[in-house]
Amino acid sequence: MKTVDSNNNLPVHALWLAQDDPKKNTAVLASRRGNLNLHKKINTLPRRGIILEPLCGKVFGPEDHSLILEQGGSIVGLDCSWAHIESSVAQVMKRTRLQPRMLPLLLAANPVNWGKPGRLTTAEALATVLYLLGNKEQARSVLGAFRWGERFFELNREPLEAYAAAQSSAELVALQFEFFNLDHLKDSEDKS
Repeated sequence: MKTVDSNNNLPVHALWLAQDDPKKNTAVLASRRGNLNLHKKINTLPRRGIILEPLCGKVFGPEDHSLILEQGGSIVGLDCSWAHIESSVAQVMKRTRLQPRMLPLLLAANPVNWGKPGRLTTAEALATVLYLLGNKEQARSVLGAFRWGERFFELNREPLEAYAAAQSSAELVALQFEFFNLDHLKDSEDKS
């Protein structure tokens, strides 16, 4: 198993596109605490691993675990404003070989998007991948800088445990229907 320190922590990075206030940005704050490596340029990102971006259509699942755990890949979060997500993803993905992955549906605990399905901060997204990989303490550490950090795990306890136990990406994707009414969510998005 690939580790980067004596605590068995996995390599966690974020690409910060500076589209929001650095004093409130979760990736910036988590990097100041030493919970992740912050990058301001695409060419400084790790060469192998996954990059979390919500538009790719492929969920991070059990088939992806070996890329991180056995092949030494890194977990990278794309930190950009939800208002600029499409242009940001397009800009970054044409310049990296990291494998794009999105997350299964979870509820945001951050104050800006509290309770909104899928509207996670970069820190919440990175913590989710760590949790799914079995590094629950590291996941809690990434969110430890935020008053609402533990609330994320409380809000999503059941889906996180179910997603972590899934044996395939297909099973993981199907599990979302047990926790969220996806048809209702699509209707809500279409109206906005």
